[in-house]
Order: sequence, then C-alpha cells, then structure tokens
Amino acid sequence: MSTYTQSIFIAFFITIILSFVLFIPWLIYTYRKYGYLSMSKTIIMFSFIFYFLTALCLVLLPFPSTRDTCSLQSPDTVHTNLRLFQFVDDVLKDSGVVVTNPSTWLAITKQQAFFQAFFNFLLLMPFGVYLRYFLKERRYWKRAFLISFLLTLFYEVTQRTGIYGIFNCAYRIFDVDDLLLNSVGALLGFFLAPIVWALFPSHEEVEAKAAEMEKNDIVKPISILLALVIDLFIVQSVWMIIGVLTEYSGTFEFLVKTALYMVLFGLMPSMMNGATLGMKVMRFTMVNKNGKSIVKQSWRRCIAIIATLCLSEAITTLGDIQLDMDSPFYVLQIVISLLTAIAGFALTMIIAIHMVRVIVSGGKRRLYIDQYADLMATRKK
Repeated sequence: MSTYTQSIFIAFFITIILSFVLFIPWLIYTYRKYGYLSMSKTIIMFSFIFYFLTALCLVLLPFPSTRDTCSLQSPDTVHTNLRLFQFVDDVLKDSGVVVTNPSTWLAITKQQAFFQAFFNFLLLMPFGVYLRYFLKERRYWKRAFLISFLLTLFYEVTQRTGIYGIFNCAYRIFDVDDLLLNSVGALLGFFLAPIVWALFPSHEEVEAKAAEMEKNDIVKPISILLALVIDLFIVQSVWMIIGVLTEYSGTFEFLVKTALYMVLFGLMPSMMNGATLGMKVMRFTMVNKNGKSIVKQSWRRCIAIIATLCLSEAITTLGDIQLDMDSPFYVLQIVISLLTAIAGFALTMIIAIHMVRVIVSGGKRRLYIDQYADLMATRKK
C-alpha cells in the first residue's frame, strides 16, 4: 500500500508543477472560447491531469534501482501472461475457497491476487467517467471501450519493453488479464458517469452562458488582466532577446522597455482601433463611450502604464544606491534604502489590492489605467 501512496504523492506534486505551467494558457483558452472562466471545466481539466498522472505513476513506479534489471531476475522469469482469466486461478489458489460453499467465499478478499485484480479493475474506471464527459452520449460506449483498451495496451507495452529500452528487462509483467480488467472497469465508469457529471454544468449550459455574455457585451476583468499579462510578457520576451544580443542592462534596459511600452500600448492600439496584441488574443478591444478619439485615449492609457513603470524603476534605483561606510551620506543612504523598501512594498500592495477589487467587482470597477484613459472593454467589432 505504501507503494501506491508514494506514487499518488508523486503524481500530486507533478500536477502542482504542471498547474503553474498550464494555468495561464488554460485561462487564455477558456476566455477566448467562453468569455469567462468556467470553474467546472477548470476543475475537470486539472482533476483529469491529476488522475492521468496518478494512473501512470501507479503503473510505472517505483523504478528499479538499476537499469540492468536483467541482473536482478532469474533466467526463468516470466515477463508475459497471455492466458486469459489467469487471475481467477491466482485468487483461488491456496485460498481454501470451495465454490459450492458460499461461507468460504469471503476468504477470497484476503488474497493478494484478489486486491491486485481489483485495483486493476478500478484503475481506469475514472478514465471511463472522463470519456463520458468528452464523448457526451452513451451511444459512444464502443468508442470509449476502444480508447480505454488502447490506453491500457500502451501501459502494458510500456511495462513489457522496460519503458522502451530504458531498462534492459521488463520489471513488470505484460498481462492480458490487466487489459481485460482495465478496459471493463473503464466501460463501467463510462456507464456510471452521469451520476458524477450531474454535479457539474453541462456543455450546453456553459455555452449558453457564454452566448449570453457575448450578447450583453460583457468582458470580465480577468480577461482584461490576462490581456495585460500577455502584453507585459511580450515586452519582457522582446527585451530578453535584445538583452542577450546586446548584453546591456541598467539605463539601456529602461529606455528599451519604455520604447516597447510606447509601441505596444500606444502605437499599436492607435492603429488597431484600440486593441493591443494581448486584447487581440483575448478577443476584445477598448472604446470610449463618449466618442473621444481612441488614439488619444490609448496614449493616455500608455502614459499611465509608463508612469507606473517609471515610479517602480525610481524606487528600485534609489534602493540600489550603495555608499561606503566612511561617506558622510552613509546614514542618509540607510534611511533612503528603508524608505524605498517601504515604498516598494506599499506600491506592490496598492496595485495588488486594486486588482483584487477590480476582479471581485465583476466589472463594476475598472483598472486605474483604463479609468484614467476613460476606456471600456467591448467585444463588439
């Protein structure tokens, strides 16, 4: 049992790491498709990742202590079982069970072979539940069974080949009973799935909400924040390329980033009817409800962003000042360092609190840069 627990913990930590990597792309995908973050689909996606990794870890872990697994096995080691229902004989062997005497049947549950077969049956049952969600209709049960069979066949082949040659001998047996038990378990999960998915909104309900939001021209604050994150990521990526090629930093970095901000948040929106590249990705643009020039208002938004950048850069620069202890201004430098640390923390907290308030407002509040520029987000062309 400790082996199973360890495999599940490993899968859990891998899932956490993947969640950090995949969360922003997933947010972008869901907001592009639905216009809002569907919590039900998010839970389903990340739970599926966790389940799939858990199943894979249970099948492959723990790894042998050496790649030379042949040296750990006797010459007559069996790596393949092609006899169907061999697990039945293994369960009944030395169990003391008499088929004609029901009072002896309980002894089956005390056999290691029984638990192994039972866990193999359960292993892909959740996979069948997920397949029902993706395939939607019960009439696709044959397709679900085939997909499940191919998945368990992949597991068995991976084991039989020593993870495709990483280990010189298989350290787990290729068993046709596993193919049967895994596939049947997945099929049962497929038929039982409506009990689980009744707790979550259907595809149709999610799409109906998306259509309603598009009709009412609702752009959620997280969509706007995601667009801003994409734009800032573009700026940082371009600077990294320039920095590698030129090997400059400091003042040069500040000037280059300022120029990039002007291009991305000022010039491009002026040429693309108020949309930055990030907004294009998130499928919305900015407009002024009072009919003011989008060019002028876009540059006002750009100025607000650059002003924030300059303030942050000024605080960082002052905080980085280092003087010799013999300098008459050394005490002043300590005071300035303390004040800049407080100012930097305060600025970060103010922006963070502001963003949280914007998010929880559900669209009633705007980002300060949009408020200053008097711009509103819209999905209308």
